[in-house]
Amino acid sequence: MASHLNPNRVIADLKELRSLTSDTHGAQRVAFTPVWSKARAWLEAKCAQIPLETHRDAAGNFWATLRGTTKAPGELLIGGHIDSVPNGGWLDGALNLVAGLEILRRIHAQYNGQPPITVRLVDWADEEGARFGKSLFGSSACAGTLDIIEARSLRDQDGVALPDALRVVGIDFEKVGDSSIELKNAATYIELHIEQGPVLLDKGLALGVVLGTYGVERHAITFKGQAAHSGSTPMNRRRDAFLAAARMSPEIYEIANRFGGVCTIGSCSTKPGIVTSVVEECSITLDQRHLDADTLASMLKAARDASERFAHEGNVAVHWDRLWQIEPILFDSQLIELCDQSIIETCGTSMRLPSGPLHDAASMSRAGIPTVMMFVQSLLGISHNKLEDTKEEDIVFSVVAFDRLADRIAGGFSRSPRNC
Repeated sequence: MASHLNPNRVIADLKELRSLTSDTHGAQRVAFTPVWSKARAWLEAKCAQIPLETHRDAAGNFWATLRGTTKAPGELLIGGHIDSVPNGGWLDGALNLVAGLEILRRIHAQYNGQPPITVRLVDWADEEGARFGKSLFGSSACAGTLDIIEARSLRDQDGVALPDALRVVGIDFEKVGDSSIELKNAATYIELHIEQGPVLLDKGLALGVVLGTYGVERHAITFKGQAAHSGSTPMNRRRDAFLAAARMSPEIYEIANRFGGVCTIGSCSTKPGIVTSVVEECSITLDQRHLDADTLASMLKAARDASERFAHEGNVAVHWDRLWQIEPILFDSQLIELCDQSIIETCGTSMRLPSGPLHDAASMSRAGIPTVMMFVQSLLGISHNKLEDTKEEDIVFSVVAFDRLADRIAGGFSRSPRNC
């Protein structure tokens, strides 16, 4: 069992993938591009060495299956994504897949190619949404939560429509929902990921259990005042839309601290946008996130109330437009316990934390599949950047703990703990 697991091979494979699909600016595995196709071919070749049953589904997701001797208790799915953002890191997404591949190697060797349950590795197509601005394409299509009308209208910066880009790589956009057949026998979904933030780093911990993914409320807020000459208009007579919007910035930090969530003003634009005029219109974008739905609703109300207060004080109007919303997604409580135990056995200490970013695991949980994620520490707390990194010893711990989790789900056995 454990003797067949080789975490150092995971590191070597990841470095091989990096050399194949990265340049001096970082990883370039943007979905549905030639480099992404090269990465897919690399993964398929690795799977063929075990060997595994492989195919691509109607949404372009790649599946590698180690068929079990019995159907009960269903299939264990291990997921990740080989696509990256432009100039991305070497571990985001790829660690999930390569660690899962190593687990399949271990199970194949342990059971001589005939494990008691079916275990499947899935490379979700376009998790990042870097090219078309819509994340979780493959997993949401498979889960039945993809907004087909919205996705059909998406275009990249060159004006290429998503359906046309999919056609180039052999995917019929109108049939992507057919990929749902892949989840027919799914019993459990697990995913390993770099944290992409500094929480584990600040705690000095290698690994953590993910409780779920934040709910998100994303809005555009527009303040409307009156344009006026910047030289002739007294300060007390101005209806300055920018002033009202600017007061939101410290307020959203106060709201985040009060409710224990995160809030971000990500953009700001003004009209007429010239130095000789008081700002008539100022639009900002607000992103709010929390793991608890009621608390997220309270955060949103607090922000709305604040905007109306600042608008009243500045004698301007305010209007809100929802850009996007998703509910908090909580992972399976029993799997959280199993994941926690696997981490403690591996390195002595675990931590439970939420995920701010969304992941494909959220799609699987929304589809009703019991799901859990494991995080490994990110150096500097940085991701989506060529500086993204994780200590090799922590990668080893993550592979060992993730394998223990998979083994527990498949039947389980005890191992002695080691210290991180």
